[in-house]
Amino acid sequence: MTPPGARRSPGTLYVRFRTAADGPVDARQYEQLLGLIGQFTPVVQALPPDAALADVRGALRYFDRDAAGIAALIRLRALAWHGVRCTIGVGDNPQLARIAAQDAPPGGIRSVPADPRAVAAFLDRRPASALYGVGPAAARALSAYGLDSIGRIAAAPPATLQRILGARAGRAVSERARGIDPTPVTPNAAARSIAAEHRFAHDELDPDRRRRALLCLADELGARLRASGQAARALTLTVRYADRSTTTRTRRLDGPTAHGPALTAAAYALHAALGLQRARVRTLALRAEDLCRAEHAARQLTFDPVDDKAHRIEAAADRARARFGATAVRPAGTFGPVPGRTPPRRPARS
Repeated sequence: MTPPGARRSPGTLYVRFRTAADGPVDARQYEQLLGLIGQFTPVVQALPPDAALADVRGALRYFDRDAAGIAALIRLRALAWHGVRCTIGVGDNPQLARIAAQDAPPGGIRSVPADPRAVAAFLDRRPASALYGVGPAAARALSAYGLDSIGRIAAAPPATLQRILGARAGRAVSERARGIDPTPVTPNAAARSIAAEHRFAHDELDPDRRRRALLCLADELGARLRASGQAARALTLTVRYADRSTTTRTRRLDGPTAHGPALTAAAYALHAALGLQRARVRTLALRAEDLCRAEHAARQLTFDPVDDKAHRIEAAADRARARFGATAVRPAGTFGPVPGRTPPRRPARS
């Protein structure tokens, strides 16, 4: 128990992994890096494909370091043992740690003191979209009322935020704007999910190109699920923007599935719900979650020959991938128009 008047130290880390060439880590490296953080604390929450949350409060006395000191050890060992750079945010709760990591330079550490005045100063001038759970649509709704920064949101009456965003979301945003996030770090295993990521060569504004990327990611996830004999009960979409902020949304599926079209439809629905008309998107990540064995996934029988044909084509594509490699078969929609080429016009009908 912290004695009265004692200064409380932050104890939550948000760690994001990148290779030395600033590329994504692979699944094997990711498992090893989670194990590395596990050497300091058992309270590690995997956030595939490239991040993790860790609660190190129980390790501060053992290692005789504050949270920033433990973050420095993690960063050093990840680089020395695995050749991976870690960008780490240190805060009093998961939200502050996430925002601190967005503010840190690549491969650096940014710490937010637990003092309420320091937290308020850290959050004050940041945009509303920096708050965890505030997507572009909610940020636009808040900006329409002049609440375009976290400081202004924190100063607004909670009742006003509830009228703008709804009762539940309004209460959550009011608390988060004041640096309050009761969400615990929940230990989990990365094996409970399978993730795929697409990083655009340039910040992407075109929704059609983003949909093609989602189609490719959903097809890849479906193939990996079927190859491992698993099915997903939920799908999570993470969008990383040009300013390094992120939005994450999860959708429960109608039932456990590894069927590519079902995963694609869910990915499209998640993307459409975000309303990213003018957002500059840098990275899309899709994660299949709450996995179960494929034999536990019941398939609804139909008299639709199109559905049966889709499953037969999918099985044939899996056999081709197993024989010729993962890139042997791809959905036609992932190719799209050739950049710089005007599609041929159809001849006019007489």
